[in-house]
Amino acid sequence: MPARLRALVTVLCAVVLGALLPATAAHAENRTVQGGRLDWGIKSSFQSYVTGPVAKGSYSLTGGAATVGGSAFRFHSATGAYDGDTGAFRAAFSGGVHFLGHRTGAGAYQLDLTISRPSVSISGSTGTLHVDVVSRAKDTGAVTTSRQVPFASLSLGGIDMRGGGDSVALDNLPATLTTEGAASFAGYYTAGTALDPVSLSADVRTPVRRQEKQPPSTPTRTEKSPSPERSSTGAIEDSAVDWGVRRTFREYVTGDIADGKWALSEGAQDGGALFRFPGGEGTYEDGDLTAAFEGAVRFTGAHGLDLSLSGVRATVEDGRGTLYADVKSPDLTGEEVPLVTFTAEDLKPADGLVRVTEAPAKLTARGAEAFGGMYRAGTGMDPVSLAVALTADAKLPALPDLGSAPTASASASPQPKRTTEPETSAEPVASATADGDFPALPVSLAAGALLLVAAALVAVAVRRRRTRPATSPTSPSSPVPPSGSAAPSSPTSPSGPSDEA
Repeated sequence: MPARLRALVTVLCAVVLGALLPATAAHAENRTVQGGRLDWGIKSSFQSYVTGPVAKGSYSLTGGAATVGGSAFRFHSATGAYDGDTGAFRAAFSGGVHFLGHRTGAGAYQLDLTISRPSVSISGSTGTLHVDVVSRAKDTGAVTTSRQVPFASLSLGGIDMRGGGDSVALDNLPATLTTEGAASFAGYYTAGTALDPVSLSADVRTPVRRQEKQPPSTPTRTEKSPSPERSSTGAIEDSAVDWGVRRTFREYVTGDIADGKWALSEGAQDGGALFRFPGGEGTYEDGDLTAAFEGAVRFTGAHGLDLSLSGVRATVEDGRGTLYADVKSPDLTGEEVPLVTFTAEDLKPADGLVRVTEAPAKLTARGAEAFGGMYRAGTGMDPVSLAVALTADAKLPALPDLGSAPTASASASPQPKRTTEPETSAEPVASATADGDFPALPVSLAAGALLLVAAALVAVAVRRRRTRPATSPTSPSSPVPPSGSAAPSSPTSPSGPSDEA
């Protein structure tokens, strides 16, 4: 081929690749995971053992974790990254569960296990569930703290994680205890034991495009706003109270007996393990507080269950707090009913914010009436958290972020290849990229285009050289693998967990 023709082929190849690579790079950008939930029961039989007649124990929720369904725990506020091109996914969640059992006296327990901050990483057809674990060995009593232990292996069973949707949703992924997980589980189970399946959903955000730097504009002369200061009148800028009523009451409402639900209105927000009543207005003065909040929650179900709480109000005086609400129920209807009391000593501002964090709360006598005698006065209820902003720039604590509710994918759903394991689904499959981006051309398609261009140019050259004898260049031989090496085998999915005896 003449030098001039070779140069033309090189230029055309460069043009095609130049047009191709930006699209590929844009498609392969990682997307941010922000908001979502992970539902996992750890192991249902372990829960039953802890709370049963042998261990005679209990569990408590930490860090905003909640319960959902019959035996699952809900972890919240997913953060991480998702690559729609390769299907790689990682997300970390907040919250934990603390198990206690086999009391030995003086507040000590032989069984003492905390599992928290689960994170999921997925690559190809498998994934790993990591957790923080604090455990007491059942034989020696030694306490071990481990961070992000690869606790369980997850099988995706043929799900294609590639795509470009705005959320990722996976349901009932089989989970199997790893060797590291068995060691951190205080020896209660051996490696290979089937754990409860894992379900998760997470919101995915498209990366913010970098904009070209603009020359700085000449600032205009403006009046300098005064720095935020505490209001001399004692008026508060904003506030919110977080309260879950009582975990076991929520479980009763949605359980098999009441078979009910709750509904939020008037601005109340669902944080999973708690309800947030925002928009508080009132006053704060030297540790004493009065604030009224927006929002309402209504619990309904079988057996006459119908309890509404609205007009929530909180007061703190001399270190003692009271939470009030307007109550409507078959047993009690009244305004500003004192529901629970809580401790709020040394209520002082820090950086413009006054906070009460998870203060233990006890049911009042009037509160017991509101619940129809289901609980006695003095019963421990869910803790109360209160935040009051005294300055305009003070920010209230973030509410646990559960992300968008999982919905069916509008794009083609993956078809799991297995038939014996639970069916799973994933949203990010065969969908277009967000914000109008076009899927990048496959590399094989680009290579084919370049070959066609080169072939056409060669054909032209051959026609021009009809009078010359044709020669066929010897093609280079295919590279031979080094001795003893073999082509990499395709990864295989781990077998599904065996059924428990």
